[in-house]
Order: sequence, then structure tokens, then C-alpha cells
Amino acid sequence: MKNRLMAAAALTALMVFSGPASAGMEEAKKWIESEFKRSTLTKEQQMQEMEWFVKAAEPFKGMEINVLSETIPTHEYESKTLTKAFEEITGIKVNHQLLGEGEVVQAVQTQMQTKRNLYDAYINDSDLIGTHSRLQLAVNLTDWMAGDGKDVTNPMLDVDDFIGKSFTTGPDGKLYQLPDQQFANLYWFRKDWFDRDDIKAKFKEMYGYDLGVPVNWSAYEDIAEFFSEHVKEIDGVRVYGHMDYGKRAPDLGWRMTDAWLSMAGAGSKGLPNGRPIDEWGIRMEADSCNPAGASVSRGGGANGPAAVYAIRKWDEWLRKYAPPGAADYDFYQSLPALSQGNVAQQIFWYTAFTASMVAPKADGNNTVDDAGKPLWRMAPSPHGPYWVEGQKLGYQDAGSWTLFKSTPVDRRKAAWLYAQFVVSKTVDVEKSHTGLTFIRDSTIRHQSFTDRAPNLGGLVEFYRSPDRVNWTPTGVNVPDYPKLAQLWWQNIGDVNSGTFTPKQAMDRLAKEMDQVMLRMQKADEKAKTYGGCGPRLNEEKDEAEWLGKGGAKAKLDNEKPKGETVAYDELIKRWSAN
Repeated sequence: MKNRLMAAAALTALMVFSGPASAGMEEAKKWIESEFKRSTLTKEQQMQEMEWFVKAAEPFKGMEINVLSETIPTHEYESKTLTKAFEEITGIKVNHQLLGEGEVVQAVQTQMQTKRNLYDAYINDSDLIGTHSRLQLAVNLTDWMAGDGKDVTNPMLDVDDFIGKSFTTGPDGKLYQLPDQQFANLYWFRKDWFDRDDIKAKFKEMYGYDLGVPVNWSAYEDIAEFFSEHVKEIDGVRVYGHMDYGKRAPDLGWRMTDAWLSMAGAGSKGLPNGRPIDEWGIRMEADSCNPAGASVSRGGGANGPAAVYAIRKWDEWLRKYAPPGAADYDFYQSLPALSQGNVAQQIFWYTAFTASMVAPKADGNNTVDDAGKPLWRMAPSPHGPYWVEGQKLGYQDAGSWTLFKSTPVDRRKAAWLYAQFVVSKTVDVEKSHTGLTFIRDSTIRHQSFTDRAPNLGGLVEFYRSPDRVNWTPTGVNVPDYPKLAQLWWQNIGDVNSGTFTPKQAMDRLAKEMDQVMLRMQKADEKAKTYGGCGPRLNEEKDEAEWLGKGGAKAKLDNEKPKGETVAYDELIKRWSAN
């Protein structure tokens, strides 16, 4: 992979093409009237915005640039359709390459390490905000838009309209990334099954409360047990009460760092991320930019009781209540399994796949009716027994445009124009209808999404609700995402294989994170590698001095309180009232 990236770098400087025969307002008008019919702007405003792009792109006409993102429907639309529109309107050709998320992170890491220009811009997760704001290798967009990039910054960009702006802001209050697509991990369930009178009566008789959207993990576990062990079969199909995956691969790590621990209640209060302890279990004081440790013995929570509980439940539910073979699935295999129509619920499902889950029956999707209406719904994720009001409740991915200082300024400016084009108000409503990964508040509230909402299983209602702020990406407590993220899947994978218990795995993970952060601390102290915001780890103490005393939460006497549910229709009413 690295050799491929270095070869790309060698070619970058040679990328020049003659450009389209013509580029300008006639082409812009054609695209507005054909592809970008729906917009939060009037047609006149769209033309005004495109006129700015045409003029701003004039110095870069004929240039060919390279950008990189992961492969999801939103970016496929950008790569296939929006690059063509941008080229015809501005005269700048964009090679928008799509790779797996792991390869994107590797490319970003390679460009940061070598300081060679592999790509002119990246859409990479805002999970790297702690990395970018510390290493100072990414362009500070706040200063860029007011300084060297002012002449190529769209006056109609409206940064405040981006719902993920807080996720891409560093500890210094500056914007380092611009959101391009956004999706949350929400609860998913078969509403048609939950609404059946015979199933509801049987559940109420067995568990003593109503079948509904689980508010806590106790209810989720009861529902998983109920469908897997008591219902067993619906309409002649063997059914299961849970879906997850466990293959020892990088995406297993993302499953955990994408806020599995925070759903259980590990960490501290605070949005977008807990302070002093975040959902990775890393401690950083509220008035500091220096991480102080992941281990309980250093004031962190990565191996605390709530974290261990979370991993234990993941492993237990996967084995007891998921379909056969799920423990060997990876992220990409688990999604098609849902569309088979034999799973009652999933605690953690990425809304990026909404488009796939509303595919017609003819495409093999057994979770829609004959008219294409979803038989399922999405709702807020249930929380574990350690969770308290004021904590984040789950993860939200915010794939965001990132520029690097290693990119020559002219290429950086051309790439910035493309980045702004694909998130512009002219384009965003249509792009959002394709990928269903909302980034703008104005887009979410567009009439076309009010009309489409009944076909999207609660997605629109969620993103219009105040609840959306409780789902957030990895935050600034994580000082170097690429270095630390790889430790998670290796350790959690050893739980799935049976090599380690959850406690043993989390003890080892916490220790390894501390070891990596100690090396980062030495580099920062010696050469300010992290701008003085690298780790400064606490000295180790007996865990008893931290547990329940400002560090990780103490172990609960009862980790399974009574199950609690809420009626889905009542939940939607509450969302719709806001």
C-alpha cells in the first residue's frame, strides 16, 4: 500500500490536463437544471454561488488534482457525478479515489510521516481531530479561510450551518476539518414484529413490562433473549434477537472506539466528549490539552469496571443471541446479514447504510414491504447501567475534508474549491438524498426530506431532534488516533478468540495505550512534536485511590437493573415536537 501511495506522490506534480472545451455559467445552469434541482437556495442563489466558483477557479483551470476518501454511497456519488459537474463548471479535473477506511487512515498517516504530497485533500474522519490539532501538519482552516485561502473560500459556505462543526474544532477553538458526510450509530429494530399483539403479550407475560424500544441494556438483553430463545421462529423463519460481529480485524477496533464503552456508561459527563475521561478511557483535565493516562492506576478508565462490563456484554450477546457465524463476521459482512430479515434488533447500526436498507425486495432486501416501505425503524441507542445523564450516548461519524501543509498551495487551493463545491448549498440537498449522510441543518429541514421521511425509518426525525447532539465522534482526548486505534482490535480480538478474558484484555489495552502515550510524551518534551499538547501521564497509584473518587466509576453491585422500554410512536412524537 505504501509503495502505491509513494507512486501517487511522484505523479502528483505531473497532473495537468487541457480542461474541458468550455467551462462556466452555461455549464453551471445545465447542472442546476438537471442534477441540482432541489436545494435550500433559490435558482438565482444557486447561480450566484456557481458564479463565484467559476471566477475563483479561473487561475487553476486545466489543473488535475487528486483526493481520497473511504468507499460509501455518499463518496461514490461525489466520485462519479460531482467530479464531472465540478470539472465542467470550473475546468478543474478531480480524481476522487475511493479506498477502505483503513487504507485512508494509512494514506493520511503516510503523508504526515513523510511530508510528501500523496493526495491534495482527504476526507478523513473527525476522529483524528486530536491528532491534527496537535501535530500541526494539517491546515488550520480557520486561519486558512481568513488568510492564504481567503480568495478561494466561498462567501456562501456558511460554516455555522454544519451540524458537526464542534467535532472538527481543536482545543484551540480553531476549525481543522470541514464535514462532508455524517452518520450516527443508532438502535435498529423490526417494528413489524414488535407491533404484533401475540409477540407483545408473550413478552409482557415473561418479563413484566412492555415490549418497545429499549432504554437500557437490561431491556436490550431481555429482548435479545426473548427472540432468540423463546420466539425462535416467525413466519417460518428462524429468528435471532441480536446482531454484531467479532472478526479480529481493524473494523472490530472501530466498533469499540466508536463509543461502545460510552454506551455502557464508561467515561465522564460532557459533550461532545467526556471530561476528564472520554469514551476511550483516556483522561485529560478540563483545562488541559495533555492526556494523562488510560489505565485506572493513572486516573483513566480503559480497564475500569464499566469498560470491562461493556466488553463482557459484547462477547456474551454475540455468542448467545446472534445468528450462527456472526462471531466471525467483519463490519462489511454484518450489514447484508440484517437484510436477510432474520434479526429482531441491533444495538448499534450505522445510519450510513440507510440507503441499502431501503432497497427494494427485488434486490434481496427482506426488511421492506411490497411497496418498499421499511418494516424496521431506528431509534436512540440504549445505555448501560453505568451511564448517567449528561454523557454522550453513542458515536457519530463525521468524514471531513482535511488539507495538509505538505500540499503545494496552488494544489491545496484547487482541492479546497472542490471540497467546498461538494458541500455547497447548491449541491447538498441532492447529495444528501443519495447518501443520506446529513451535514447541514438547512438540508435536514428541507421540504423534500419531510416528504421522504416516512420511507427512511426515523432517520429524518432523529436528525431534526435535539437528541442528535448526544452522538459524537472521537474527541480531543485522543492525542494520535492512528497510533492508538490499532491497539483496540488486536486486544478485543483476543477476547473473541477466547485467549483473554474481558478484564485481561482491557488491562493489557490500557497498559499498551499508556506505553504509546509515554513515547509520545518523550517526543513532545524533547522536540514539541505535539505542540506542547502531547501526553503528560500521571504517576501510577493504587487503583483504589482512583476508583469512584474522580477516576473510573466504581463497580456497581447490580449491573442489570430492571429493563425499561419506550413506545416508538411516543418517541417520534417527542422528536417531532422540537
